[in-house]
Amino acid sequence: MRRMKSAQMNSWNWTNLVNAEVMMAVNLGTRGIDDARNFVEYCNHPSGSYWSDLRISHGYREPHKIKTWCLGNEMDGPWQIGHKTAEEYGRVALEAAKVMKWVDPSIELVLAGSSSSQMPTFPEWEATVLDHAYEQVDYISLHRYYGNRDDDTANFLASSLDMDQFIHTVVSTCDYVKAKKRSKKTINLSFDEWNVWFHSNEADRQIEPWSIAPPQLEDIYTMEDALVVGTMLISLLKRADRVKMASMAQLVNVIAPIMTIKGGDAWKQTIYYPFLHASRYGRGTVLRPIISSPRYDTKEYNDVPVLESIAVFNESAEELTIFAVNRDLDDALVLNADIRSFDGYEVIEHIVLQNDDVKACNTVGNPNVVIPRLVKLSNVDDGHLECSLPKLSWNVIRFGKRS
Repeated sequence: MRRMKSAQMNSWNWTNLVNAEVMMAVNLGTRGIDDARNFVEYCNHPSGSYWSDLRISHGYREPHKIKTWCLGNEMDGPWQIGHKTAEEYGRVALEAAKVMKWVDPSIELVLAGSSSSQMPTFPEWEATVLDHAYEQVDYISLHRYYGNRDDDTANFLASSLDMDQFIHTVVSTCDYVKAKKRSKKTINLSFDEWNVWFHSNEADRQIEPWSIAPPQLEDIYTMEDALVVGTMLISLLKRADRVKMASMAQLVNVIAPIMTIKGGDAWKQTIYYPFLHASRYGRGTVLRPIISSPRYDTKEYNDVPVLESIAVFNESAEELTIFAVNRDLDDALVLNADIRSFDGYEVIEHIVLQNDDVKACNTVGNPNVVIPRLVKLSNVDDGHLECSLPKLSWNVIRFGKRS
């Protein structure tokens, strides 16, 4: 949630404006090792070499200083041009990583992990490619999208349990390879694609081949989608010890929190708000709470907690934030929390995103159907918080220290 991907070199000035960094990918499908080395030289070398001087001739005297590089993307996917087996990819990723770091030893490299936890090669893919490239890379990538194709809200809202297990399995595989190699190095995770994605699938199938700039992957998000995105954000925060980067890969129009009309309006989708809140208030030290919650079963998941929650303490700002999702389809949930360790802290605000219609969405004509509101549902008494979480709601409860 700190870095965003970009495919255009001329976006560098833009990313400076929003305090973000480029995550660049090299092509290990139709290109290869030499191209990867040259790309790093073009972007990061100051001057005096063929590729750095070519960059200067294009109008960029200062190097772009791109720190984070992906070694290909979704190379396990048979839909990729240049798809490779785990053995083939592990070998080329190792050799590309070596020459890229020879050009610029300061860069960080992301190894392409499984395209999703549903891939038939998962997690053997991770074990194999890490076995080859472990000592040359810094991260391994994860991608996962969820949908509600069966219109089963209770099951859909439990999707983050799959995300939790995905993260746990990849961490375990990384640590297995670390132990196998007797390495002192720890590989962290880059969850660089995640979201809800399914609404636009049928429309995309109707697009005529060779259409010019057709609208594609333009999901219109609902209230229940926002809840799933909220629980996914909580999953990412829960494993912030190992998930060091987490990018929502598309931000405008394409499976995105912001929609636009060419030459016209722009508006915020439902999923915009949990993403905004986590970015704004999810900074500091993650505090994993011990949660006691009612549970339910679905066709895919067992023991789904009605309450999903995480807390973040921003020591420099003297602020504590609790993020919480109530998955209950019918009833509000009373949240009791022990915050006696935060003596002198009081509730600043309680933000709620909720709509009784789980299919409600924001449109260009009515962009405020699902928007956050401030509520007075929280109270702290002698270090104990008691508040009400409306049914099917995303909640942000913020505390600050009394002056």
